[in-house]
Amino acid sequence: MCGIVGMMVGSTGRGVDATLATRAVDTLTHRGPDARGEWHDRQAGVWLGHRRLAVLDLSPGGAQPMHSRDGRYVLSYNGEIYNFAALRASLRDAGVVLRGQSDTEVLLESIARDGLAATLPRLNGMFALALWDRAAATLHLARDRFGEKPLYYGVLDGDLVFGSELKALLALRGRTPSVDRTVLADYFRRNYVPEPRCIFSGLAKLPAGHSVSLKRADLSAVPASQAYWSLSSEPGHGLAVMSDAEAVHAVHECLAQAVELRMVADVPLGALLSGGIDSSLLVALMQRASSQPVRTFSIGFAEQGYDESHHARAIAAHLGTLQTEQQIGAAEALAVIPRLAEIYDEPFADSSQIPSVLVAVLARTSVTTAITGDAGDEMFGGYLRYGPALDL
Repeated sequence: MCGIVGMMVGSTGRGVDATLATRAVDTLTHRGPDARGEWHDRQAGVWLGHRRLAVLDLSPGGAQPMHSRDGRYVLSYNGEIYNFAALRASLRDAGVVLRGQSDTEVLLESIARDGLAATLPRLNGMFALALWDRAAATLHLARDRFGEKPLYYGVLDGDLVFGSELKALLALRGRTPSVDRTVLADYFRRNYVPEPRCIFSGLAKLPAGHSVSLKRADLSAVPASQAYWSLSSEPGHGLAVMSDAEAVHAVHECLAQAVELRMVADVPLGALLSGGIDSSLLVALMQRASSQPVRTFSIGFAEQGYDESHHARAIAAHLGTLQTEQQIGAAEALAVIPRLAEIYDEPFADSSQIPSVLVAVLARTSVTTAITGDAGDEMFGGYLRYGPALDL
């Protein structure tokens, strides 16, 4: 996980406040503790900041913001491109000489060769990116297909600001915008703030699978984002229905391949294991693909009514993982609550955020990155509310 933040100066021409810019980058240190970077083109009025969590290519060759070999593009990017090896091979076959081993450079040089519009649909990964095109004097923002990586943007005080977290945007401006009361009502209806809306006036979330292109002269009205991908555009849409056995096999192979791609890392890797179906399945696939015991991490609760750690313990023993478990009492759980607004930036009424924070802290003591079972219920209709919704 990295963090990006940036700004495009509007017609006011006030420039970038260096003190505020430094503060904005530093608010994202928790996302990228390994390195920081800034790039500023004063004439163009564009500034990019980056905090790095090094996962692939730990050398300075993976540092950001990164410049393309031809000098046309500058990239600040958060995420991981899982099919970077295949994209790298394509670049090599085309005669492109890469300087390092990072997926960042592969992404950037793919854009330099084929353009952003052609590159985005080819990416298998999670990402939020800011790309400055010097030749076209255009800033591009883009987000992965399912919105795994966050990206906020908007015009404040006449300037475009954008970043991985709202706290970075607020630090960059040195003030907090007013709360959008219409969006606040949305939150009370849904228990979260749905994209593309944002809790603060003047800001928005870039929708999943969308990109937006901006020029300095057009900042009085931020152009609408454009979808570069939708589920209905996938080749499998509309194919003949498989038998149950064929469907099970196809899903199994797809999941196994996805897990293996996510296990490529130059740093210690683990998994968050709750003992539920989603995380247990992914850990089983990880262990099958690994020659060493997978490191797994679980949280248990002293209150028996909330404790499911015995399920995780049983799965870890069955699969032979290196299990790390921590029992949490009421005091430890309550201590997290005052930090939740800072961690999540927007109102979020899901009680799972407390154990999620605690297990992430536990895992970080031993590994740099971890695989989770998040989104399994959303993808496979695991929540009970989906049944009645389909009957409507």
